[in-house]
Amino acid sequence: MNNYNCIVVLGPTASGKTNLACKIAYKLNGEVISADSRQVYKNLNIGSGKDLQEYIVNDQKINYHLIDICEPAEQFYLHQFIELMESAFCKIISKNKLPVICGGTGLYLDSLRKDFSYTQIKVDQQLREELEFHEKEELLIMLKKLQCQFTKHVDVNSKKRIIRAIEIAEFLKENPDKIAVKEKPFLPYYIGINVDLEERKKLISERLIFRINNGLINEVKTLLELGLTHQRLEFLGLEYKFVSLYLQNKISKNELVEQLQTAIFQYAKRQMTWFRKMEKEGVKINWINKNEIEKQFPFVMSFF
Repeated sequence: MNNYNCIVVLGPTASGKTNLACKIAYKLNGEVISADSRQVYKNLNIGSGKDLQEYIVNDQKINYHLIDICEPAEQFYLHQFIELMESAFCKIISKNKLPVICGGTGLYLDSLRKDFSYTQIKVDQQLREELEFHEKEELLIMLKKLQCQFTKHVDVNSKKRIIRAIEIAEFLKENPDKIAVKEKPFLPYYIGINVDLEERKKLISERLIFRINNGLINEVKTLLELGLTHQRLEFLGLEYKFVSLYLQNKISKNELVEQLQTAIFQYAKRQMTWFRKMEKEGVKINWINKNEIEKQFPFVMSFF
């Protein structure tokens, strides 16, 4: 298999990653591992885009991993993903099947090639509570003073990730020898789905309207009935955050659509920025135009 032992399917939200990953798994006797930070949660189905119907190809069920493995009230951490990803990967390989890793969560995809051993570092609740009172700009100044190899790739657009990075850097400053580097088992062939900007916006808009008209709001209501707080829904982001605001009468239905649509556009842009950063770091991503997947699919399969 040309020195590859898995395929990674990546791309911006609404680009059709799951569909392509399942087709590849069907053709190459594979199983899919989700690399999506919200699909791990139970009962987050419509908003997280699990699209479980895609996992049946020509009446054959495609096995999937790392979906519906965590209660939505619990926090799922990167170190858990890394551990479960490697476990699923080894399990699939042991069956002489091909792991097909599918997702758009950049940090999860980076964990295939970068050492994130620092995720073992426990939460410092007291420090977090202190940091929460600071503005993002102040936190960035603090982080810069503590900068080290483990935190240089932090997403500076996310306050919670900046806080976590400070937490890690503070720990490493006092415990520089605590983290052991572990060799990665992955040799991925990367396939990216490329969608031009206008088409991407069109796909996102159409999908959003479909989801709102087909159960998204009721899904969030059900999560509230199960005991999730509005604060937790806001933390889960995008669909869950904005529907939560709507259900609290903080925004209108029109504002829900407009603001959520804008937020998803911005998220897709951040995803593409992350993928370009991966390329700058040496990752070879084999881009396929979304409108030419069927034409290029046989070519991709020829590598395996």
